[in-house]
Amino acid sequence: MAVKREKVHFETVEELLGAPVEKDGTTEIRIDQIFPFENHPFKVLDDEKMDDLVESIKKYGILTPVLVRPDDEGTYEMISGHRRMHAAKIAGLTTIPAIIKPMTDDEAIITMVDSNVQREELLPSERAFSLKMKMDAMRRQGERTDLTTRHDVENKRELWSSEVVGKSMGMGGRQVQRYIRLTELIPEILDYVDRKRITMALGIEISYFDKELQGWLYEYMHENGMVRQAQIDVLKESNADNLTQYSMIALLNDALPKKKSDGKLTLSKKKLDQFFPAKYDTDSREKIIMQLLKKWKEDGSHELP
Repeated sequence: MAVKREKVHFETVEELLGAPVEKDGTTEIRIDQIFPFENHPFKVLDDEKMDDLVESIKKYGILTPVLVRPDDEGTYEMISGHRRMHAAKIAGLTTIPAIIKPMTDDEAIITMVDSNVQREELLPSERAFSLKMKMDAMRRQGERTDLTTRHDVENKRELWSSEVVGKSMGMGGRQVQRYIRLTELIPEILDYVDRKRITMALGIEISYFDKELQGWLYEYMHENGMVRQAQIDVLKESNADNLTQYSMIALLNDALPKKKSDGKLTLSKKKLDQFFPAKYDTDSREKIIMQLLKKWKEDGSHELP
């Protein structure tokens, strides 16, 4: 009985040169010929979900091809599929199935955002920068010199509006504007928003401060913990242009709730039990405490230990 031998695949000249090879309706492209999208706003993390994706690729391969566009260097720019390509590298693949589609820069931005923004659990920073990139691209597409009629002008304004940008993403125009404000934050404070150490609403208010003041504010938060709304309100009401880092810290500290200096002092039974025998009732304990305090006062030594 003849032994069935495994077929040996010899790379073609096209494969060796990194040229695309048609296969199953898609194109196999060498991974080292694909470069990330410039200023890609979506993070590729080596987390548990990435581990699951790597294992899936090892078992079944890449079921959905990535989307790329050709560049001027004979290579390709990734439009949609950064996570799949990263997982493919970890899984040991050297090629990846892809759809090649020529696009202008603005078409590529809009397609990149639309294909990624529907992902679950997007970070505020990812949504913020992706919306801004799409808004800017749509504005550039609307900047035509042949718009002469009133109807053309109204269409142009509609194209530029945040309502149009948000419509395809199930968001209102006001919500789009709020997210885009986050792009004015310095990276350190934006990271606090992503990690939910400060709320998005507070991050938006901080975004209106200049970058220097934001830097001082980050140092304050890093050293003292998070700021309160009342502290930000004080900064908003102050003349920020004349603030120094020292005066900012003074304002923030003054805005903190003051500790009460008067009121009732309570000593728990558990605390007192370590000093008094069980037979001493409350009145006996109070009498002894008052005697000790009187002696402490008469000694003239009122300094805390």
